Amino acid sequence: MTAPEIMEQLATLGSQTIKNIYLKHGAKEPLYGVKVGDLNPIQKRLKKNYSLAKQLYQTGNSDAMYLAGLIADEKAMTREDLQNWVNNAVWYMHCEYTVAWVAAESNYGFELAKEWIKYADENIATSGWATLASLASIKADSELDIEFLSEQLDHVAKVIHSSPNRVRYTMNGYVIAIGCFIPALTEKAKAVARIIGEVKVNMGDTACKTPVAYSYIEKLEKTGRIGKKKKTARC
Repeated sequence: MTAPEIMEQLATLGSQTIKNIYLKHGAKEPLYGVKVGDLNPIQKRLKKNYSLAKQLYQTGNSDAMYLAGLIADEKAMTREDLQNWVNNAVWYMHCEYTVAWVAAESNYGFELAKEWIKYADENIATSGWATLASLASIKADSELDIEFLSEQLDHVAKVIHSSPNRVRYTMNGYVIAIGCFIPALTEKAKAVARIIGEVKVNMGDTACKTPVAYSYIEKLEKTGRIGKKKKTARC
């Protein structure tokens, strides 16, 4: 399928109800309002396609951009591609999912995440923290810079409550990811989670809530699943 053909299909799958929900969550026009579940069959049919993913992302259509992340060939993505994607992400489904997932699976995830978390731009900073969380979830501990990740826990403890809205959310998610996926840092992550306590994030006109990091890690710990990695960041 070509990019124009896919755009036509997305248009037919769009729903005003879903579109309204996405807009409440911070999505920006243009978008059709396609459920993620309806994108999965297209993803399976297209498989990984570097060129097509870039074309879809460049449309600026939110649904197409999310689909682009699902079919992106992470090993073909260049550093410049990923920087372009993060620069053009306009809401959290792109920043925290699409860009972060593909970046984490690429050859440049760690180096870009270290840069992105320092950005003043809220969208880019959230992508950085989300990328670090994804890296913790899929990379063997031997492939991770444990010392750096530990230092970032200390940083989060100091600045999370004074950080921008979605940065607070992804920093909280970072603490959860480190505690759940890196056994050597679980206790430290729990200690940081106790320090930060409840993290207040403005979710707009939605029913979404910010998870309590300590409770989340402790619950997973009781199931004996601490340290069990995921096969892929994308879902």
